[in-house]
Amino acid sequence: MSAIRLVMLGPPGSGKGTQAKFISRDNNIPQISTGDLLRAAINKDTEIGRRANEYMNTGNLVPDDIVLQLLKERLTQEDCQAGFILDGYPRNIIQAHDLEKICDIDLVINIDVDQGLIIERITGRRTCKKCEAIFHVKYHQPQREGICDKCGGPLYQREDDTEETVKKRLITYKNETIPLIEYYNQKKKLRTLVSDGTIEDMRQKVTHLLSTTFSF
Repeated sequence: MSAIRLVMLGPPGSGKGTQAKFISRDNNIPQISTGDLLRAAINKDTEIGRRANEYMNTGNLVPDDIVLQLLKERLTQEDCQAGFILDGYPRNIIQAHDLEKICDIDLVINIDVDQGLIIERITGRRTCKKCEAIFHVKYHQPQREGICDKCGGPLYQREDDTEETVKKRLITYKNETIPLIEYYNQKKKLRTLVSDGTIEDMRQKVTHLLSTTFSF
């Protein structure tokens, strides 16, 4: 089987993280989030973790060179030899250039979603205060309103799930990531899939794309 080295792009609420999990399970390759790498380095109290924590404690973004170093170390691990999925990285052209210094990317999957649908998806999310399970007022309702099915904890709307915050996040995404989409399109590595149905509908689109792109 060919190695599957993927980048997932898509605005907040596009479901790219969910689809990345499906790809990871179906193909036995890791889903890699730079946020998770940073948190792991901080929890392990490594030198690079301490450097990253200094920036995060002051509310500043962790410099790209620190993130790239963590990513480079992660991609050398054995479970990445058959491929990997980068979820949330790169976020801009500079990071895309940095990524090319440490690995080749075979395919970039861009999930395109109508803005109105994104707002509906995110503002309808409700999160459990105890176990952080996620529900939705329309698409994934709990058995009892306001109560988590898994642990019985109370459900609430996170501050970053309000409509005002979502719109700001979409503006940031457009300013940073739209040029990145064009960058990968020019390299003929981009494939855009429109998400206008259920999660399973999107899963089938992604599965079809991968089966026609890679040799299984």
